[in-house]
Amino acid sequence: MTTTTLLHLDSSISLGDSVSRALTARFAAAWRTRHGAAGRYVYRDLTAEPVAPIGAGYAALGRRVERKGTVPVADVAALAEGPDEEREWSLTHPLINRLLAADTVLLGVPMYNFAVPAALKAWFDRIGFPGSYTDPATGESLLRRTRVVIAAARGGGYGPGTPREGFDFQIPYLRAYFTNLGVPPERLHIAELTRADDVPALAGLQPLAAKSRADAEAALDALAAGRPTAG
Repeated sequence: MTTTTLLHLDSSISLGDSVSRALTARFAAAWRTRHGAAGRYVYRDLTAEPVAPIGAGYAALGRRVERKGTVPVADVAALAEGPDEEREWSLTHPLINRLLAADTVLLGVPMYNFAVPAALKAWFDRIGFPGSYTDPATGESLLRRTRVVIAAARGGGYGPGTPREGFDFQIPYLRAYFTNLGVPPERLHIAELTRADDVPALAGLQPLAAKSRADAEAALDALAAGRPTAG
């Protein structure tokens, strides 16, 4: 039996009232129902189980690897010098392997201060080790067949024509990050205006908020079921 793996990561500091968590849970439940015993589900709550911030040993080891060109992930440990670099790699290597093993990566990403949560940024910093996603033999991306599904939520509106259109450092950052890793153009599904019910400045926008969430749910349902989407 051929198996497929879903790596599910949440990064919201909210629990019961988190829109991004609700959206990723919806996708994960549908995905698990669809794949059954053939599906391997891996979950990490980056807020409850944070990734350690990278340190000087990470940077030193990364520069040494870059100077050698493309180094297979399995060979990086042999290049570590001293306990600090060894520790940094021991924290990094399992996360990279987990990403490489995933067929689909599901991320719950709320917007905090116009960008992504610090908990997710720490994961990004650590898995972005130089050369980890390039095939040394062919130069091709090892993530070229990886599907990234992002449930992004933000309290206000940041779409084209809105007053805060230029304040969005969430979605552009996510696109740039995964494209740089070698993932083909990802599918992003956004629930905007999620705080329309409790922020006075957003009063009157509840119908738009409800539609935004419904659209995101529909898009995620389609992706989990293997149907094409327009998003």
